[in-house]
Amino acid sequence: MDTRQVRCGDVLIGGGAPVSVQSMTNADPRDERAVKEQIAVLKDAGCQIVRMAVPDMESAQVLGRVKKNAGIPIVADIHFDYRLALAAIKAGADKIRINPGNIGSTDRMKAIVTAARERDIPIRIGVNSGSLERDIVEKYKAVTAEGLAESALRNIRYMEDMDYGNLVVSIKSSDVTMNYKAHKILSAATDVPVHIGITEAGTPAMGKVKSAIGLGALLLEGIGDTMRVSLTADPVEEVKFAIDILKALGLRRSAINLVSCPTCGRTKIDLQSLAGRIEDKLAPIQKRIEISGLPGITVAVMGCVVNGPGEAKEADFGVCGGDGQGLIFQKGQIVEKVKEEELADRLLAMIEDHFRSII
Repeated sequence: MDTRQVRCGDVLIGGGAPVSVQSMTNADPRDERAVKEQIAVLKDAGCQIVRMAVPDMESAQVLGRVKKNAGIPIVADIHFDYRLALAAIKAGADKIRINPGNIGSTDRMKAIVTAARERDIPIRIGVNSGSLERDIVEKYKAVTAEGLAESALRNIRYMEDMDYGNLVVSIKSSDVTMNYKAHKILSAATDVPVHIGITEAGTPAMGKVKSAIGLGALLLEGIGDTMRVSLTADPVEEVKFAIDILKALGLRRSAINLVSCPTCGRTKIDLQSLAGRIEDKLAPIQKRIEISGLPGITVAVMGCVVNGPGEAKEADFGVCGGDGQGLIFQKGQIVEKVKEEELADRLLAMIEDHFRSII
C-alpha cells in the first residue's frame, strides 16, 4: 500500500522504503549501562529502531545520555504523563509512541505536538486491543477489528486536526485474524505509515507461529512499513525472527537461501543432522556475504534420489544423499561422490573456495 514517508533518525519509514525491523529494550530503563549494552546487542543483531520505556523522569534522562552514542534511532514509549513525552523529546528521542486517549486533555496533546514539530520527529499512535476506548467497545459490543481500525482512524484525525501529519500508526491484537482484518480496514482509509506486530504473541514456540502468519499475511498484502515481532524472550530473538520473515517473503536480501527436504522413508542418511551442521557452518559465511555485498547463493541439502538430484542441480551448491554416501553438486553439475560423514565439510570447503575466488 502507498503510504506517506516519515523519518525516524536515519531510518525512513513508509513511502516505498524497505520494511524496517524494531525491538524494545527490557532492561531497567533507569540502568544506563544495562540499556546501553542491550541496545548495542540489538543493533548488532540487525535491529534498526529500538523502543525504550520511559516510565519516569529518570528514565527520560537516561534515554538522553544513551542516545548520544547509540548509533540507532530510539523511540520513547510514553503512557499517561505528557510531561514524560516532553522530557523524552527534549532528551533527543527520534520518535515517541503514545496512545492519545490516555494522555489526557487536548492542551497536553498540543504541547506534545508542538515539541515534536520543533524537533521534526514522528509520533507513533499506538492502539491496542487491551486499551480500546470504552465508547468503541460499547458500540461494537466487544473488541473487534472494526473497533480497532475506528480507534486508529479517530486518533489520526485528532492529530491531523492539530495540523500534524508526521505520524506512524499501529494497531495490535494478539488475535491474528482480528489483527489482519483491522489492518485491511485501516490501510484502505489512510496513507499514514503502519507499524505492524502481533501484540503479546507469547513464548517463542507459539509466538513465532502467530507472528509469521499474522505479519506475513499483512506484508504479502503490501501492508506494513516497519515491524516488531513481540515475544516473551530475549529481544534479540525478536529481531532475528523478524529478519527471517522478511527474507522468506523476499523483502530482505538473503545471503544464503538454504533448501532442505523434510525426509521420508527413502532417506538413508542422517539428513536432519547433516542439514543442521551445514546451517551452523554457513552462518559465518552468510555474515561475510552480507557485509561484502556479494551476490547471495542457494544451497540445497536433499535426502534421496527422488527429488534430490533435480533440486540440488537448481541450487548454486547442493548435496544429495544416497546409502551412506552422497553427491555434491555445483551449478547443476556433479562434482564428486563422498562418504556421508564428509558431505558437510566438503560442501563448505567448496563454498569457501567459491567466495575466495570472487573477492
